[in-house]
Amino acid sequence: MKTFSATPADIDKKWILIDAEGVVLGRLASIVAMRLRGKHKASFTPNMDMGDNVIIINADKVQLTGKKRSDKIHYWHTGYPGGIKNRSAGQILEGQYPERLVTMAVKRMLPGNRLSRRQMTNLRVYAGAEHPHEAQSPEVLDVKSMNSKNTRS
Repeated sequence: MKTFSATPADIDKKWILIDAEGVVLGRLASIVAMRLRGKHKASFTPNMDMGDNVIIINADKVQLTGKKRSDKIHYWHTGYPGGIKNRSAGQILEGQYPERLVTMAVKRMLPGNRLSRRQMTNLRVYAGAEHPHEAQSPEVLDVKSMNSKNTRS
C-alpha cells in the first residue's frame, strides 16, 4: 500500500459560500480554517494548497459567547515607542471594518508558515450580504445546521 501524495494536477478547488449571521465566531473560524487547508478532503496533502475558496458574508452579524464582546481585547503595536494599541471585539464589530475580526480568527487557526499565508488569499470576507463572486457559482455551506451549538440567538 502506498501513501497518496497529491500533485498540482490532482487539486480540485471549489467555491464555498458561508453566511455568518448568528454563527459563533470561533466555531465558524475553525470550520473555515479546515476548508482553507483542505483537511475535509480524502486526498489531503499537508504541503499542498488543497483547500477551497471560501466566501463569508454578513461578517458584521457574527456572534460571540459570554462577555467576549466587551472583554476580548485585540492588541497591536505601531512600531513606535509606547505605541501599543487595543480595541475590544465589540468595538471592532461596530467599527469601519468588522470583517477583520473574522479574518484574524481564521488566520490564527492556521499554522504560521508560508503555505498558510498563501491559503489565506483564498478567503474573502464581506461585512454585508453582497459579494462580487456570483460568476463562480459558489456552493452554500450551512454552518448553522451542522451543530446546534454553532448558533447563538
